[in-house]
Amino acid sequence: MRQIMDNPALWRDTIRALRFFSRLPLPALPGESDPHAAPDLARLMPAVPLAGLVLGGLAGIVLIVAAGLWPPTIAAILCVAAAVAMTGAFHEDGLADTADSFGGWSVEQRLTIMKDSRIGTFGASALIVGLSLRVAAIAGLLAAAGAGRTALVLAASGAISRTAALILAAHLPPARPDGAAHAAGVPTPEGFGRACLTAAGIALLAWPAAGFGGVLVALLAAAGLAVMAERFAVRHVGGQTGDIAGATQQVIEIAVLLALLMFA
Repeated sequence: MRQIMDNPALWRDTIRALRFFSRLPLPALPGESDPHAAPDLARLMPAVPLAGLVLGGLAGIVLIVAAGLWPPTIAAILCVAAAVAMTGAFHEDGLADTADSFGGWSVEQRLTIMKDSRIGTFGASALIVGLSLRVAAIAGLLAAAGAGRTALVLAASGAISRTAALILAAHLPPARPDGAAHAAGVPTPEGFGRACLTAAGIALLAWPAAGFGGVLVALLAAAGLAVMAERFAVRHVGGQTGDIAGATQQVIEIAVLLALLMFA
């Protein structure tokens, strides 16, 4: 932990990672010529768990405030709404596009569907189910563990899900040469492994809400779904895309929340 706190380069990269994952109004760093340049995931990989921690933690703060004013369900809805607003529906867009791509019969058709900005029935249904599960899981955690402990769960799930989703970028080639996945750079498997260790440490924030058993099951669920997502991406489009990575993040976040809820 001291190494993280005393590492200015890591904190600079965390700000860059937050720019990639969110719409937060972050200032330009000293000496930074283009704050909005395409990210280099090979460099930013160690900062991804910290960026997820920040985004989940900010959503948790919204939950704490809302829980003091309204019932758990309303507080959970406002928390999820804040999380979506902070990221500009970055991951939700990937979930919808990936779901819509199930309507394609070939790799080319699926990639074309993913690139289309319009949303179809599959995508709308996936968003409804995904958002509903997040709201229900957070409301359940709020009722079972309280606002403070649930906020810690959100911080942990933000780090775990965003880190695990990058298994695609670390292990698979881009499915298309001109997509966002290609422009974001290629993280090394070693860097991904180190990021996973950091995310596993951050996962301990969920201990007060769900205990050791809950944390362990959540991590196992995240790892298993990440491997499944990698295999799915190969079969579905022959490689990785930003949309499938976003969908993977959403599925893993929901799975982590549900796993922790079982032990809360």
